[in-house]
Amino acid sequence: MPFIKIWVHCVWATKNRSAIMNHDVRANLFSHIAKYASNQGIFIDRINGSNDHLHLLISLGSNQNIAKVIQTLKGESSCWMNKSGMLPFRFGWQDDYFAVSVSESQLDTVRAYIDAQVEHHRVKTFADEYQEFIEKFGFADRL
Repeated sequence: MPFIKIWVHCVWATKNRSAIMNHDVRANLFSHIAKYASNQGIFIDRINGSNDHLHLLISLGSNQNIAKVIQTLKGESSCWMNKSGMLPFRFGWQDDYFAVSVSESQLDTVRAYIDAQVEHHRVKTFADEYQEFIEKFGFADRL
């Protein structure tokens, strides 16, 4: 059996970054994603977000890749949301996402950051946070 620890911080937004996930929607959706992921052998260490996006801290298994894991989670969760009737309109995620590796030494920092998302976004918009990530992790040249 291989011994692998590959930590990834993932972020993605609702379609058009619409602020449609109130507290109750987030609680139900994030709980569903965590349960579904566990049933699929996807290890989510943390999940949280704000009204227009979510953050996950995932540990990839030996037979997983980030594109497939995110595609699976986004696709199934949007389908589930649309069947749930929680929202009076069609729910969807944006096509793009953000994912960066996290070293063992930074796990507690990333966990705290994800846990504090609601408070964090009282003072900073997701658009501002997104731009910070683009610059901090050197993605500006890919846009």
